[in-house]
Amino acid sequence: MATPTTAADPQSVGLRERKKRRTRDALVDAAHRLFLCHGYGRTTVDEIASEVEVSQRTFFRYFANKEEVALAVLAEAEAAFLEFLRARPAEENPLEAMRGAVREVWQAVDRGQGGGPDSGPAALELFELIESTPTLLAAHLRHSIQQEVEVARILADREGLDPAVDLRPRLLAAVFGTVVRLSHLSYAADPDAHRHSMDGMLALIERHFDQLGPALAGSWR
Repeated sequence: MATPTTAADPQSVGLRERKKRRTRDALVDAAHRLFLCHGYGRTTVDEIASEVEVSQRTFFRYFANKEEVALAVLAEAEAAFLEFLRARPAEENPLEAMRGAVREVWQAVDRGQGGGPDSGPAALELFELIESTPTLLAAHLRHSIQQEVEVARILADREGLDPAVDLRPRLLAAVFGTVVRLSHLSYAADPDAHRHSMDGMLALIERHFDQLGPALAGSWR
């Protein structure tokens, strides 16, 4: 006679998930601090795990390698952007919807929503680290291309288009991603920028988007 199974206690399941999330966030935060202090190449997985007082084996339960933990914050921001974009009002045109979604992402980061470094300034510091580390930059650009495909698919669904036939969704997704990256680079390179200011970052993104129309269709003379 089979022994009846007992359903897991939802409260205990929730507690385990919160504990796992705290461990994951602690690993991301420790990796971020060590990367910024010692450099990506000189930081080891053992050092990251030691900072959180867990084993190397525990680290690999959450991340496949250093690259994955370094990109974890941006990966979560990218996933959040897709969700925000899907939820934008149907009456917005594609560019308006994407601008609104990226604004929501940065506001969420500034409120500390997401894993790892829990503030806008920390996320911006991480972006600067990625830009200055060839290995991470190459991985980030690969992820960005994958993100463009997903953004194009969402735009096509919103507008009732076939992205295999209509070039506009993929083209706009690529242009949008480039504008956002240029905004980040401009912020990082400007010594007079409002450092560690999320308002300054958002204002710079909006300024870049305001110039997109004139750059594409306006006279440059």
